[in-house]
Amino acid sequence: MSSESHTCTVEELVASGILAPPLDGNHGAIHPKASDFVPSGIPFIMASDMHDGRVDTTNCAFISQKQASSLRKGFSKSGDVLLSHKATIGRTALVGDMGYPYLVLTPQVTYYRVLKPTLLNNRFLKYYFDSQPFQETLAAWAGSGSTRAYLGITAQRKLPITLPPISTQKAIAETVGALDDRIALLRETNATLEAIAQALFKSWFVDFDPVHAKQLGRIPEGAVQGSTSAAQGRMPLAALDEATAALFPDSFEESVLGLVPRGWRAAPIGDVVEIVGGGTPDTKEPSFWEPAEHCWTTPKDLSGIHSPILLSTDRKLSTKGLAKVSSGLLPTGTLLMSSRAPIGYLAIAQVPLAINQGYIAILPASELPPLFMLYWCRQNMDNIKGRANGSTFMEISKKAFRPIPAVVPNSKVIKAFVDVVGALFERLVENEKQAQTLATLRDTLLPRLISGQLRLPEAEAMLETV
Repeated sequence: MSSESHTCTVEELVASGILAPPLDGNHGAIHPKASDFVPSGIPFIMASDMHDGRVDTTNCAFISQKQASSLRKGFSKSGDVLLSHKATIGRTALVGDMGYPYLVLTPQVTYYRVLKPTLLNNRFLKYYFDSQPFQETLAAWAGSGSTRAYLGITAQRKLPITLPPISTQKAIAETVGALDDRIALLRETNATLEAIAQALFKSWFVDFDPVHAKQLGRIPEGAVQGSTSAAQGRMPLAALDEATAALFPDSFEESVLGLVPRGWRAAPIGDVVEIVGGGTPDTKEPSFWEPAEHCWTTPKDLSGIHSPILLSTDRKLSTKGLAKVSSGLLPTGTLLMSSRAPIGYLAIAQVPLAINQGYIAILPASELPPLFMLYWCRQNMDNIKGRANGSTFMEISKKAFRPIPAVVPNSKVIKAFVDVVGALFERLVENEKQAQTLATLRDTLLPRLISGQLRLPEAEAMLETV
């Protein structure tokens, strides 16, 4: 290879033995179906299992070892670079160390396997696939935006790849990878913070642990053991302090929901929260959208978020367009829940915004505040979805949502919960803001590094400022 970058095709890299022939999953009759899935076995990886450049087997489907052995292709192993090429176009992942002999891919995912790591760095290849020029090429060739967006293996072999010298590849992979590692750490921390908050909600408001403990004469548990410990996930729940424990009763009483803590009550959720819907101004009327002044959200804005917060929106309305949305501009702190296609995306708005008709929004002035309701909705999502209906797609209407029964604690307990979880949530928001800043920097640096417009020392200097 020359000392300068050069462009070749996937096919040429295969012919030179640098790449193995790229392969996707099995098509036709032998393609595993939902009825073939088993509780454990060999992971069956779809594009939806590829997150943040990694393969997530937490919620993936599995097929049996026997069925996997009967397949012809699509066996991916550690070190492979994955690329989605059907419907969901351009999602990537680097297969890391795993506790399985291999992964089986669906026909919508292709693996790229480096055979000569002295000439091609697999992490660089993954980042090259992530770069904007490549993504734009891939989308154009696949007909992105179409319901049938697809780029088969034969066409993928014609894709261009620009390769700098291997030393440069490694340096780019290391530089960009350092950003990815920082982003991953922030989001892992946020996942821990969310898990702690959900565990606290369940302890206080589902299992009623403090009440049961007081009933038995024990010291109630259910406190977060300090923000640092909480963020690291160490012993998140400890004994309640005396003042907080005093807020809980020591007995239960009957309600329409069964036994609830004495002094608490059962009520339709619509009686204790203020909810609104939204709308979409005429998209063919430019004056509703320009100048772009006010954030306006659709559930699509929540589809790729990593934490339950919305920092910005893809589209904005003009003041004239905002007037066409009956609920107007909702305040910061509003809880958003997608009510259709799909039901159940959740986020608390960090900016004032208007919403479209695909949401149920819960306003901050409610008796049960949005932070409480975030975890209530998660805890009760099966019930919420069970009340949905629709012929084209399932939808939970405001009318169907309002009657859902809820246990309503006394106001002092609610405030105590919001005080504790609010501190965790503030950290979560700051972590996600930092993660998005780093992701923006990564996406800015990547194409410039690959093209040679930006030298590595300059990139490293930029990294020192964040």
